[in-house]
Amino acid sequence: MAAFRALIFLLLISNLFAISAIFPLKDIRPGQRGIGKTVLSGDRIEEFQFEVLGVLDNIGPKQSVILARLSGAQLEKTGVIQGMSGSPVYIDGKLVGAVALGFSFSKDPIAGIRPIEDMLPLGAPIPPAQHLASAPKSAMRDLVEIATPLSFGGFTSGTLDRFSEDMRKLGLEPRQGVSSGGHIPPKMGDPAQLQPGGMITVQLLSGDLSIGADGTVTEIDGNRIFAFGHRFLSVGGTELPFARASVITVLANLSSSFKISSAREWMGTITEDRSTSVYGELGRRASTVPVSIELHGARHSPFSYHMQMVNDRILSPFILQMAVFSAIDATERTLGMGSFTLHGEVDFQQGVPPLKIDNTYAGDFGVAQQASFGVASPLSYIMSAGFDALKIKDIRLAIDVSEKKQIVQVDQLAVSKRETHPGDTVELAVTLSGENGLEILRTLHYRVPVGAPAGTLQFTVSDATSANLADFQQTIGVQPKSPSQVISFLNALHSNNKAYLRVWRTDAAFQVQGADLPDPPPSVALLLAKSQATPQAAWVGRGSTVSQTQIDTGDAVVQGSKTVQVEVKE
Repeated sequence: MAAFRALIFLLLISNLFAISAIFPLKDIRPGQRGIGKTVLSGDRIEEFQFEVLGVLDNIGPKQSVILARLSGAQLEKTGVIQGMSGSPVYIDGKLVGAVALGFSFSKDPIAGIRPIEDMLPLGAPIPPAQHLASAPKSAMRDLVEIATPLSFGGFTSGTLDRFSEDMRKLGLEPRQGVSSGGHIPPKMGDPAQLQPGGMITVQLLSGDLSIGADGTVTEIDGNRIFAFGHRFLSVGGTELPFARASVITVLANLSSSFKISSAREWMGTITEDRSTSVYGELGRRASTVPVSIELHGARHSPFSYHMQMVNDRILSPFILQMAVFSAIDATERTLGMGSFTLHGEVDFQQGVPPLKIDNTYAGDFGVAQQASFGVASPLSYIMSAGFDALKIKDIRLAIDVSEKKQIVQVDQLAVSKRETHPGDTVELAVTLSGENGLEILRTLHYRVPVGAPAGTLQFTVSDATSANLADFQQTIGVQPKSPSQVISFLNALHSNNKAYLRVWRTDAAFQVQGADLPDPPPSVALLLAKSQATPQAAWVGRGSTVSQTQIDTGDAVVQGSKTVQVEVKE
């Protein structure tokens, strides 16, 4: 009896979690009718109706789309709604696919349905469709994936204005104020609360600032979930947390109607983002990155933000850039002169040294953009370096704000003599000028090494951008050998609030492991030349650095560059 009860229990479980019976694409005919499921208010899954108009065959690479007219559930008024991507549709109780595509500015609720065979990893070949839609081919050009509404909570409108075009290129439609906030209780929710047709939000950022992408669940198989019916960002294998969401209301819009939703409880993790659907696991907690941003300004007490960000090599730098920009834009002016000094660290999980963030940005316009990009660019370099050990543990930033434009320009560079000899000292006078007649004078001394070859020495005093470009040239074609090498390179980059004297020559040089070896002895050059086809040692025809010195200029940002030449005689 106990064995019989166990068998009955297993049969019930398998029926409960098995993939629904499938209505194959080969059996689709124009005029067939069925029902769909989606959430239009609260958590209640409502039904709508659809009629098959036909099949658009080979609309994508070995992909077909079912064209259908939707009705009921106010769809005649709203048209196809952003956020209902993934809504499952059925014929005779069998799963046909998911609402996934629509026509921009369409008066009629006509949608493209992604066949379920394209969404599920069944491994069987997809049969060709036998009955094609009578719609003209020109209509196919306007049938696009339903834009995924991207809800921003806590962000400024200026942030959306600045980054909205970038997000639309990814197929996302940014919406401000269409989410009730990003603080979600940490406890995982009950998987039984989520059903096909239910609403989910993929949380790219949660906390004081939040970013969530809304969509609909197509099918659940055990702890596996399929949703959206199209790509989210096409990032492939990933780890994005998702939450169950409820719909506050549907807003009819002339361009495209959309749902206004609110995240309720964590449900699992999206692990695959492919061209025809997203796939995730219920009950799996995603690994996210704690991010803290603190602002210190002259007109306000410190503001602090605490968030959890997805740990993704493509998304994380972009999200961090938007968060930093919004944090500045929320309390400081982003137009007009100003200065921002950033300090912080990015810690890693496997004992890798932290990335140091220490830089200053100043100007009249776009300073907040410079500062946010200055944080995102090294993070992007790290995450694309290809080392598993460079997995981020946490990010901490502090931003000091001033409404003064603290900038000095490299104005003059003079040398004591135009000709010199090995062992002699060359004196350089550097003048940096700023607003209100500010002048900074610095005197530097460079001793020409004994045994230095005859020829022209170049003396360049420049800002950090020019100095960093010279360093970046050394990394071209050189693959980092370790995570520590990546971090060391970034930590050694020059800060904007200093000037740099670079002594260099245009003689032939070799590059070994990313470092210049200027004018090597003939015997060494011969050996290196034999290996120049390898990335470990290569001949370089550009100027090679002989010496580099840092010039302190206070807290002012340095801009510009000046170069003088000195001839070394034998």
